[in-house]
Parts: sequence; C-alpha cells; structure tokens
Amino acid sequence: MAFRPASIKARLCRVLLLAAMTLAAVLPVHAATFEARRGLNLDIWVTWPDESRWGEEEALLPYPEWRRTLDGAGLAKLKADGFDFLRMPVDPSPFLSQASARLHDRLYDEVLEAARMVNRAGLKVIVDLHLFPAGSNRSIGMGQVMDDPALFDRYLEFVRRMATTLRREDPAMLALELMNEPVIDCEPGESLWPERLRRLHAAARAAATRLTLVLSGGCWGSAEGLARLDPRGVPDDNLLWSFHSYAPFLLTHQGATWAGDFIPHVTGLPFPLHEASKAERDAALEKIRAAIRSNAPLLRRAGLLAYLDEQVATIDTAQKLDAVMGEPFRIAAEWADRHGIDPRDLLLGEFGMIRQEWNNAFVMPAKSRAAYYRAMIRLAESHGFSWSIWGYGGAFGVVEEFDGRPAEGDVLEVVRGLPTP
Repeated sequence: MAFRPASIKARLCRVLLLAAMTLAAVLPVHAATFEARRGLNLDIWVTWPDESRWGEEEALLPYPEWRRTLDGAGLAKLKADGFDFLRMPVDPSPFLSQASARLHDRLYDEVLEAARMVNRAGLKVIVDLHLFPAGSNRSIGMGQVMDDPALFDRYLEFVRRMATTLRREDPAMLALELMNEPVIDCEPGESLWPERLRRLHAAARAAATRLTLVLSGGCWGSAEGLARLDPRGVPDDNLLWSFHSYAPFLLTHQGATWAGDFIPHVTGLPFPLHEASKAERDAALEKIRAAIRSNAPLLRRAGLLAYLDEQVATIDTAQKLDAVMGEPFRIAAEWADRHGIDPRDLLLGEFGMIRQEWNNAFVMPAKSRAAYYRAMIRLAESHGFSWSIWGYGGAFGVVEEFDGRPAEGDVLEVVRGLPTP
C-alpha cells in the first residue's frame, strides 16, 4: 500500500488538535483580564480624622489620604523599584456615614482620580475596599456591616456605585476588590460568607462587566477561609482569588498593641529564630517573660507564659518554620488545583512584618525583615501566585516609617534584586 503524505499530515493534525482540546479541558485556564505579579499596599490613613469632621473637606480630601504626600514621581519610583501594581486601600466608612453625606459624590471622583494617578505612573492598581473595626472615632466598621442587614445592603449599594465609577477604566490596568478580610465564618459550622459574597459579586458585576473582580474567603481573608469556598457559586471567569498570610504571627506582629493581650508583650525575637545563637534566643525570651510577669493581668500570666513556649516550639527549627509559613500556600494551591483555577489567578494580597509599633521603642532589625520578605516572596512565586506587600508606611512600612521618614532600604533591596518574572 502506498503512503500518502498529505493524508498522514491531516491525521497528525487531527491528533494534535484532539490533544490540545483534551489539555484545555483538564488544565486550569488563566482568564482574568487583570494580570499583575509584584505589588505593594498603599497607606489608608495616617491622621485618622474623627467622624465628627467627615463633613469638612480639609479632613477628608484629597482621598485616599496618601495623596497628600505621595505624588507621581514617588509612584514612578515604586515602579522603578520593581513593583508592577499597587493595592490601594479605600475605607468604605466615609461613604456609609451621614457625617460625610455632602462629600459622597466627591469621594467617588477622588478614588477614580487616585487610581488614574497610579496608572499614569505606569503601575496597575487594585482598588481595595478596606473596612476597619469601628472605634472611638467612627461608628461604622466591619462588625456593623456584617451584623446589620440594612447596613450590609448599603454596603452593597456602595460596591455597586464604586464599580460604576470605575467601569470605564482599562480592565488591564485596574481591578476591584470587593471586601478586605471579611470577619465572618471563623467559627466551626458557620457558612454565612458564600451567600454574601455572591451578592457582592452580583452588585459589582452588574455595574462593571469588564473589570476583574478580586474575591476572598471568610475569616479574615485567610487561606483556610478561601478553601471553604466553592467557586462554582460565583460563575465568572474574570476573577482573582485572594488570601492573606502573616504567619508566623509571633514574629510578624511583635509589640502590636491592637492584636490581643499576648503579642504586645513580645519584642526582640529575630527572624528566623533558629539562626540566632542560643544566648540571643534565651535573652530575648527571658525579656518577654519578664514583660508578661510585670504587665499582664495576674490571672493571665501563667497562660500567656505557657502560650509563649507553645508558639516558640512551632518555629524553633528550619523545618518547623518552613511548615508554618508554607501551610497557607499549600492550602490555597490545593484549593485552586481542586477547582481548576490557574495559580496566576491567586493573589497573596497581604503579608508583612512589623517594623515598629507606634510609641514602642523596639524596632525590628532590618536584616530580619528582609529575610522574612525574601522567604514569603519565594513561597508565593514558587507557587505561581502574585503578591502584595503590606505596606508602604507606618508600623509595617517598607518605604517610610512614621511622619514621612524613610524606612531602612533592606526590604526594597529584596524586591529590586528579584529576577525578571
């Protein structure tokens, strides 16, 4: 029988086409319009004006507040440092408060101009709707939005209008994150967040059909919260899925006065702990124990001392530390693989190590911070995830510390030294 080259070629083409179709059916498909790899979170507030002043232009404008001190040249420098996108926190509370009612229209325009300012510097931007707990200076926060159905409906309307405001922007340059770190579904058996997430997604998608939307799981936007979601409940292929990680908390939040009754006593632990000399570790731990014995409530001291020993024992070797830091990435990667989501559509939206708590004399050594950020970036990029450092300035600042003073450059040097993705 004579060979027919044309026939063989046609059959080969059919085989290759069938193979390609089979791979397309089983491999994750990267579908998000917005694609960015290496990012930094901008500041949200520095002055934290009292809600009673939210009707005053000089208290709220320009908005977000970072625009008072960070200009186009400063943004361009961040691009030169190696970032390709910024996550821009926007506090929803002024949009939900009647105290600022006369400025609401202006605030939406201000957010749009801020996003365009970032884009003009050559950086992509995620507009991050970032609720904080209510406090002495504000009546509306995460707890109120989650606990009051009428206020959640107002938040939905805020999301819809924000999406409407941003919908004509270039979808390759701007994405919208619908809620930062939802504080819900942390208790066993709770499953309130999926339905609320569907409502948030529907409100945003109806208003902005082209923009990539950034979604996260419950329980502070953790990897565990993400793993409890079924993405089929949000039928949309133009999404990024976000999770946050600050593990190990013992080392990343040293001295943070707002983070419970244990961590404020903890200062002086280096990163990684196992690389410090035994004398250095022992001295640091004894100083923490002394702070607990002197400052913690009497009935809490024994428990806090035991908790300190338990936490140290989870990270006192290289293997243990790797396991603790790697666990959120493992959870997120397994969830994505299970649901056919491309790793490029996963975002480590926040990670960071405190530099100095406000009014605390302890400053985390720049060498420790650089080592932490290097390790976290390596974890994210080894999984194919994009990432965003927390944050620009303040307690966790990698560009500035307080009052505009520059932070040590060690962390930025880590970013500058990364290979081209």
